[in-house]
Amino acid sequence: MPRYYFDLRDDRGLFPDDEGVELPGIDAAREEAAHSLADMLRDAVRDGTGRAVRHMSVEVRNDVGPVIRVKSGFEIEVLV
Repeated sequence: MPRYYFDLRDDRGLFPDDEGVELPGIDAAREEAAHSLADMLRDAVRDGTGRAVRHMSVEVRNDVGPVIRVKSGFEIEVLV
């Protein structure tokens, strides 16, 4: 099974994955990246830093190089 590495990137910088995980293929890696990004978004809302705009991505690579990038951004506006 191929090994995929899930590097996390946000406004603070790049956080490389040095261990990786073995998955059956690119579709499983895509799904794992999407779930990881959803977790990052959830955690950013809960972190309490007060930052209103965030940009995040999960950059997936294999032993050859980059294969997938899943990215998102969000903005929080307090209207009251």
